Amino acid sequence: MSYKTIFTAVSDTELLGPVLDKAVTLTQGFEAHLDVLAVGVDRTQTGYYYAGANAMVLQESLNRASDDAKALSAAARKQLEKTDCRWAIEDSVAQIADVGRHVAARARYSDLVVLPRPYGKGRGIEMEPIIEGAMFEGQTPVLVLPDEGTVTVPPRRILMAWNESPEALRAMRAAIPLMQEADVVHVVVIDPPSHGADRSDPGGRVAQYLSRHGMRVEIDVLSKSLPRVSDVLSRHVVDMDADMIVMGAYGHSRFREAILGGATRNMLEKASVPVFMAH
Repeated sequence: MSYKTIFTAVSDTELLGPVLDKAVTLTQGFEAHLDVLAVGVDRTQTGYYYAGANAMVLQESLNRASDDAKALSAAARKQLEKTDCRWAIEDSVAQIADVGRHVAARARYSDLVVLPRPYGKGRGIEMEPIIEGAMFEGQTPVLVLPDEGTVTVPPRRILMAWNESPEALRAMRAAIPLMQEADVVHVVVIDPPSHGADRSDPGGRVAQYLSRHGMRVEIDVLSKSLPRVSDVLSRHVVDMDADMIVMGAYGHSRFREAILGGATRNMLEKASVPVFMAH
């Protein structure tokens, strides 16, 4: 089991260089192929044009998005031509309400999606729908990169957040190729339930499963000593000097599943290391 196709979608020239650098590092580490989607986003929202707007106004917005896609594609091509990575680039133009579908259509045919952090100063409104499209509709694990630092390949120490949920299980299985390369995987359980099959050995079964895949596993049972689970995880990342977090991603709306849950969003906002997520 390995990652043979790694995918990234770029929509911002300011983030293009760092994201491609890290995606190339991962791609080379797994001897994979990198697919890049250069997305020109029409950020105007249908239904909010001023009175009297006509087809010429709409076409101008699309033309601007098309120019953005071509500029992103050219910049990405120039950067990738300097590497020995196997890669391909595709242009796309999407309205903001439809950008997730464009990304999902490509992401579903990859093993891993690499994207920048969606929150922070200067981030476009399309950043969150891009992640949501890849993970929820594309059903592909996503590695969200921090703004600073490098991606360690192979990772030395991985924190795997474990709460026995289906999302955590899917993230764990999807991250096996990365975790197999790590020196150690810490299965982190926060406030384990006092009732249930694993009450006497929290994290024991998943640790056994991972060890059979050749991993060195340690179990860290923590108490929720801070207001939010994300706060506890962030502090433990520092304590154990982790290179990466593996966790399930949560949507808290059944009507629109592609809305990142509070714990997931908090983790992405503050994580200082790459966050590997699956839903």
